Amino acid sequence: MMKSFEDMQSASKEGMEAMTASTAAMTKGYQAVATEVADFSKKSFEKSAGHWEKAVAAKSFESAVAVQQAFAKETFDATVAEFTKLGELYAAAAKSAFKPFEASFAAFGVKAPVTK
Repeated sequence: MMKSFEDMQSASKEGMEAMTASTAAMTKGYQAVATEVADFSKKSFEKSAGHWEKAVAAKSFESAVAVQQAFAKETFDATVAEFTKLGELYAAAAKSAFKPFEASFAAFGVKAPVTK
């Protein structure tokens, strides 16, 4: 009976340690995402202000349209790249959060999800 209680206590302790490590990893991942979003927003605002100045300074309607088209393409490309980067950050956070539980799942014969 005492052995079972000690095993249960040990498993509970390991579970809490894994949960704590997982939560810390997820928090770190979310902080990285928040930092990235803030940096992207700042850069996007600065680029937008610069393009606005170029559009206002344009000498003709055609050159203003050209400035706007260049801005739209640049913004689209930057946004797609940013979403790709954010996806990678979220995936890395999820992997880090799952890592503390791998040993526990392996003990029950559950394999880790296949990732890149």
